[in-house]
Amino acid sequence: MKTFLGIDVGTTSLKAAVFDENGRRLGFRSVDYTLDTDPASGVIEFDAEKYIDVCRRVIAELSAECGRPDALSIDTQGETLILADGDGRPLCPAVVWLDNRAASEADEIRAAFGCRRVYEVTGQPEITAGWPASKLLWFRRRRPEIWARVGKIFLLEDWLLYRLTGEFVTEPTIQSSTIYYDITRRAWWREMLDFLGVREEQLPRLCRSMEPVGVWEGIPVVAGALDQIAGTIGCGITDDTRISEMTGTIMAICAMTDTIPPYDPGSIIPCHVHAVEGKYCRILWSPTAGMALKWFRDTFSEGLSFDDLNVLAAAVPPGCDGLTVLPYFTGSTMPRYDPDAKAVFTGVTLAHGRGHFARAIMESVAYLLRKDLEYIGADAIREIRVTGGGANSPLWVQMKADVTGKTMQTVRESETACLGTAIFAAVGVGAFPSAAEAAARLVSPKETVTPSGADYEEAFRRFCETDRRFG
Repeated sequence: MKTFLGIDVGTTSLKAAVFDENGRRLGFRSVDYTLDTDPASGVIEFDAEKYIDVCRRVIAELSAECGRPDALSIDTQGETLILADGDGRPLCPAVVWLDNRAASEADEIRAAFGCRRVYEVTGQPEITAGWPASKLLWFRRRRPEIWARVGKIFLLEDWLLYRLTGEFVTEPTIQSSTIYYDITRRAWWREMLDFLGVREEQLPRLCRSMEPVGVWEGIPVVAGALDQIAGTIGCGITDDTRISEMTGTIMAICAMTDTIPPYDPGSIIPCHVHAVEGKYCRILWSPTAGMALKWFRDTFSEGLSFDDLNVLAAAVPPGCDGLTVLPYFTGSTMPRYDPDAKAVFTGVTLAHGRGHFARAIMESVAYLLRKDLEYIGADAIREIRVTGGGANSPLWVQMKADVTGKTMQTVRESETACLGTAIFAAVGVGAFPSAAEAAARLVSPKETVTPSGADYEEAFRRFCETDRRFG
């Protein structure tokens, strides 16, 4: 039986899993690492060679444990940048996507191009210090001694593919948020490169997600994708009738689309090239979801587990007897962007207990999900694939089904990004003709939750009114 290795390289950890051609997980590794940070300057870096060491180590360990896989692929975080000389030797530590040193350079790009122009070419509605274009301009302006030696410009996925195969390649999903990649033409944006002072030969050759790019110690290596997109494939999303929703620390939504939505100056929802050929992906997030429930547990429910809070919340009726929460503990992002927004608890009476507050926080996340769906136009969506820690709460999943009116589907595999990337590997070596057929075989649904008929309309109206008053 063929086996496939999917490697998911996140901000502070690398996860890797081997799956067989029926989707059974055979082996798993998770390795944490600590970033090098300087809060005063906004610098957040990591030794580029350590990414390589960890990646090669888990490949060796899983090959020894499960046998050499028939192929491997890699997904990574977006925007992390590695500058190297012409021979591929790093000239400085990797600049992690969270790094904010290039704020003034982002302002300079915004002044030169404007947000509308950048969105219409790249799909990115914001111009931030985190984008690789801003960071490249920073190095050109402030580190000319490094800039003069730059021969190769990598993002993290590119860097790992290069060091495994020797091939200087990249793929569109990871380049979508550089703001120097044209997602409409699927080519480098020449005008932006000229502004940055970047030559095309300094950038990798463009290939496709799921395209074989080389070999590492006898294992075929296949181009992967942005981690969020890999996660959608790993929970079985291969068309626009389903979306993925992940409730962990944050809530993240990925919605496939055939077209790039028109520019909206009031929106910060980006549009990426999807790993499925010809498709795009809109990515939405709310910065506090599970984090808000964790804050409540740690601050006001010492000694109680999340399961305990679920039991208390289940005893409270929908709408929490008038208690309403705006979960903006770290600001609001989507569909309304307001980084200065604060959390609000309103309608509190002496009749409200701990279960009311826990349930009100859970309901607030469900209301944000509904507002996001209404904003992007979800009429054609018939099912939401639910992942993350929130998927372990039947109460919360049912709540989301009732509030949105959509069918919710959980999946058996918790490491959906690893599985999605293993699917890329399988398609790349011809084990399956498409991601859709591979996902149909490898992704196993767990539970289907349909709307129960519970009435949240008045509570949702109250949430929206509170949002208008305090937002």
